[in-house]
Amino acid sequence: MKIALVHDFLNQFGGAERVVEALHAIFPQAPIYTSIADEKKLPASFRFMDIQTSFMQRLPLVLSFFRLYLYFYPFAFESFDLSDYDVILSSSSAFAKGVKKRAGQLHICYCHTPMRFVWRYADYVKKESFAVWLKWALPYLLEPLRRWDLDNSRRVDYFIANSRTVARRIEKIYGRESVIINPPVDCGYFNISPTNGDYFLVVSRLNAYKRIDVVVEAFNRADLPLKIIGAGPAERSLRSMARNNVELLGRVDDQKLRELLSGCRALIFPGEEDFGIAPLEAMACGRPVIAYKAGGALETVLEGKTGIFFRRQDASELEAVLRRFKFELFDKQKIRAHALKFDLKEFKQKIGDFVKEKYEKKQRKN
Repeated sequence: MKIALVHDFLNQFGGAERVVEALHAIFPQAPIYTSIADEKKLPASFRFMDIQTSFMQRLPLVLSFFRLYLYFYPFAFESFDLSDYDVILSSSSAFAKGVKKRAGQLHICYCHTPMRFVWRYADYVKKESFAVWLKWALPYLLEPLRRWDLDNSRRVDYFIANSRTVARRIEKIYGRESVIINPPVDCGYFNISPTNGDYFLVVSRLNAYKRIDVVVEAFNRADLPLKIIGAGPAERSLRSMARNNVELLGRVDDQKLRELLSGCRALIFPGEEDFGIAPLEAMACGRPVIAYKAGGALETVLEGKTGIFFRRQDASELEAVLRRFKFELFDKQKIRAHALKFDLKEFKQKIGDFVKEKYEKKQRKN
C-alpha cells in the first residue's frame, strides 16, 4: 500500500500540523505534499520528512504574504500528480482535499473543518482587520472557492472528522457522513508537576477570531497573572492592551511549553474551536481548563472534573468565573486520566486500522 500525505500548508505549527506529524509517524515512508512550507516555522522532526511543495513555493514573498495568494491554492493542489499512489490521505481545513485522483485510487480526508473562511464567513471576518469594502465584497469573491470546495467533497471516498462539531458541519455542508477520530495528544510527553505556579496560561495562535482579547481584558480587570504562548497577527494589538500582569511570551519550544503547562493554575481556552488540542495537553499535566462553552471544548472538558466553562465570550463573564475558580478542588490524577483517552497511541491505532480497512475494501471491489 503506497500512501501520499497531503496538507494545506506547512507555514506554521499548530494542532493541524501535529496531526500531520502523527500521520507521518504512522506512515513514515509517505511523502507530504503541500502548497508551501516554511522550515523556520516547523519543529526539527519535519526536516527528516520528504516534503514536496507546489509551484507556489517559488512565488514572490509567498511565505510572508500567503493569504494574498488565495486563488492560487486550488491550482497548486490540482497540479500534483499522485497517480502512483494507492491511497491519498489528506489533512485539510481548506484546499488539500482538492488533489486529483485516478480511477481506482482511494482518497481519505482527515477534515479539521470545512473551509472556515468560506462556510463560516461572518464568524471568521467579524474580528479580522479587513477594510469595510473588502468585508462586503469577499462573499462574492469567495463564491468560486465555495463551488470548487463542494465539487471536491464529492470526490473524497471517506471523511474522518476531528470532532462531533466538525462531523455535523461535514454533514450539513457536504451532505456526507464521517467517522470521528479525535486529534492526538502525546500524553507521554507531559507530566504532573508537584509545583503549583500562581499564573494562568493561554496557548494559541494569536488570530483575532481566537478571542484572546477577551482573556486579556478579563485579566486586566481581575489583576491576575497571565502568560500567553503564541504568535500571530493579533499580537501587536494584544500587547498594546495588556497591563503588567499579562505577559506575552511569543513562540516557545516544546520543553518550555511543557514546563509552563505543568505549573499553571489553569489553561484559559476562549475560542470556539473545531476541537482544540491545548486543553488536553494541559489536562495531561493534571491542570484544569477554563473554556468557552462551545465547539470542541464540549467534547474534552468535563465541567467540575477537568475544568469549568464560561458561557459568553465576554470579559466580564470570564472575570466572574476567574473569581469563583478554586484550583484546589480539582484532582490532578483524575484530570490526567481523562486526557489519556485521547492519547497518541489511540489515534495511531484508529487511523491505521481505518486506512487498512478501507484500502482492503477498495481492493476487493477492484
